[in-house]
Amino acid sequence: MSDAGKTRCAWAKGELMEAYHDSEWGVQTLDEQKLYELFLLEAFQAGLSWYIILKKRENFRKAFDGFDVHKIAGYGEDKIAELLGDAGIIRSRGKIEGAINNARCFLDIQKEFGSFAAYLYHFTDGKPVVNLTDEMKTTTALSDTMSLDMKKRGMKYMGSVTLYSYLQAIGVVNDHDTTCFCHPSALD
Repeated sequence: MSDAGKTRCAWAKGELMEAYHDSEWGVQTLDEQKLYELFLLEAFQAGLSWYIILKKRENFRKAFDGFDVHKIAGYGEDKIAELLGDAGIIRSRGKIEGAINNARCFLDIQKEFGSFAAYLYHFTDGKPVVNLTDEMKTTTALSDTMSLDMKKRGMKYMGSVTLYSYLQAIGVVNDHDTTCFCHPSALD
């Protein structure tokens, strides 16, 4: 509970995490730019804490051309070398190359489905999933299915755990604690 008297999800500790929780996490978005930004960041988060990624978010934005998926899809060796030298981001060659690969896959999915959002929501009959318990999950049948589909499409760093975290972040899955002021039952 912050000094404002709001009950938040248990993980939302500290100013940075509270701000992210209150304004972004679990908020449904259909904005393709936002969907891509969080997609790239979640892939870099794999194996790390989200706090680290949030602290470096603006560095990522600058290094990755404002999360412009078209530009990223066209990156070559010169840009990879530049990114590997940027201390403001996660300097993993595999994740950088994965981001470029995933940008190309993201664009292919947009072409096939009309939008990345349409692709995501075709797995949920067009509606967000609202969890009504406080059971801690890191994967679900939904994230398992979507992860397998993305891997078949050539995606990298999109295992079920990473994908579930992404689905939570973009509001495809609303996983706010039932006591959290952001849980849909608190908004009724």
